[in-house]
Amino acid sequence: MQKTAEKTGLNERINDFVQKNRTPIFVSLGLIVLVIAGFIISISIIDAVRKNAISAVEELSERYDTLRPFVAEDPVNADLETLVNDLETFAKKTNGYSGGRAWAIIAAIHSERKEWGEAETAWAAAAQTAKKTYLEPLAWFNAGASAEEQSKNDEALEYYTNSLAANTVFPAAAQAQFSIGRLKESGGDKDGALEAYRTLISDRSYDTIWVNFAHSRIIALEAQAE
Repeated sequence: MQKTAEKTGLNERINDFVQKNRTPIFVSLGLIVLVIAGFIISISIIDAVRKNAISAVEELSERYDTLRPFVAEDPVNADLETLVNDLETFAKKTNGYSGGRAWAIIAAIHSERKEWGEAETAWAAAAQTAKKTYLEPLAWFNAGASAEEQSKNDEALEYYTNSLAANTVFPAAAQAQFSIGRLKESGGDKDGALEAYRTLISDRSYDTIWVNFAHSRIIALEAQAE
């Protein structure tokens, strides 16, 4: 009976507390619900914006595919210039993969025109915009190739290094590592080249083609030292 009375008394005190403080309690609960609802709405909005951006860049990509045969033949094509302007407008206001994809299309157009300076800039923008996506290392690598076309080997080395540092899967990692060794070798840094080639062999042993190339360069460099 005593325990029952104690339990009843406790329940009454809780009920009394709730009755006296119901406004702040209900307000607090209401705030929690609003926060959760706001979070869900924010996620929904972000998801919708992302989907819209992907849809928009896919439409731009389709326009590029249609005009692509004319890029080299007719570099001043009016429709192509309109597309480049639309891509730049979209890319400058869009983050993540979609923005990076737009910059990549711009870079591809400049590459096909052999406008290597513009291509380098656009590839670098694609990499910076599409961080932590599969596009980032690929864009850094292509920025490196564009820099090499301009004999900007120091910049190319930095871009290739960035492609390997990207926190995502990069199928051309072995080629990027070999390119680092090749550029160091051509720049007279034999020790740096040997280190790069050996890193390729130890870290990318699965890629036999580039591993074999690295072995051949190591043999050649070591023979020069004898």
